[in-house]
Amino acid sequence: MLIMSGALQSDGPAREVAAMGGRLTDPGWLVNGDPEQVLAALDGAAGQKEVLAAAVYRASGHVHRDAGTELRRQVLALDAARYGNRELARGIAEVTVCQETDSSWAVQWATGSGLDSRLRYALPAPAEVGVVATVVVEGRGLAVAGCEDGTLHWWDLATGRKLGQAVTRHSGAVRALTTAVLDGRPLAVTSGSDGAVRVWDLAGGEAVGAFHADNDSWVKSLATGVVEGRPVAVGTRTDGVVQVWDLAALTQRSEPLSIHTGFVSALATTVLGGRPVAVTSHFEELGASDPITGEETVRVWDLITGR
Repeated sequence: MLIMSGALQSDGPAREVAAMGGRLTDPGWLVNGDPEQVLAALDGAAGQKEVLAAAVYRASGHVHRDAGTELRRQVLALDAARYGNRELARGIAEVTVCQETDSSWAVQWATGSGLDSRLRYALPAPAEVGVVATVVVEGRGLAVAGCEDGTLHWWDLATGRKLGQAVTRHSGAVRALTTAVLDGRPLAVTSGSDGAVRVWDLAGGEAVGAFHADNDSWVKSLATGVVEGRPVAVGTRTDGVVQVWDLAALTQRSEPLSIHTGFVSALATTVLGGRPVAVTSHFEELGASDPITGEETVRVWDLITGR
């Protein structure tokens, strides 16, 4: 099953408001305003009062999106009190909302533990998140999360809006995750203990291909790189093999580059002397540590030749 909002192709209503001069200090607008427009305006905060109001709104921004005005008013008043701004908390509590109930309450005081003014968004997922990656396409940053229940979720980092989710068809949790850009489209690459490596188009919300490990092994870590102008996925298997898949050739039956290196504990990719390389470490491999210093072995592999 796939769910895609279409917001990746269109900036949506949140982009209609770049900044709302002076409105961030208006408790009525914070409570009754469209959360998408308020969140879009937060980056335009100017001055101490607006910056504080923006921090208060972001503290529970994931709640405000789906809450009614009465609940939003209560949460905002609580967060304002947690930030020590009694004036803002009182002003928010006095805002009139539609369909007022007798269950309304006013904040008297609150502790400030757990607050950080640097927080931008909380991105809630329905299950425990095991792996996270980011990708930038056309100047827009996305956050992607793989969960223990086998689902994949992604958000717009500029607005905090959820853009889509997918059931990855892995038989269990998403164990590894990386991202790439192919022909201007953001991709997520996932793996699980079922031995499959699956590739997802985050713009269309669709599965676009899969690779499979051999010999009853599975891919435990993933990274991406660019080889001769083409995006590749690099995966370390539980049987000590590093494989490199061409993401632009998902439908082809070409053999991936395979590097036999032994147990790999960590993986990264970079460019060295103009050539794409993978860097692997092997501290748990028998004999991988220097017998004198005890330091682990780090190996650098050419992703074009496999040397």
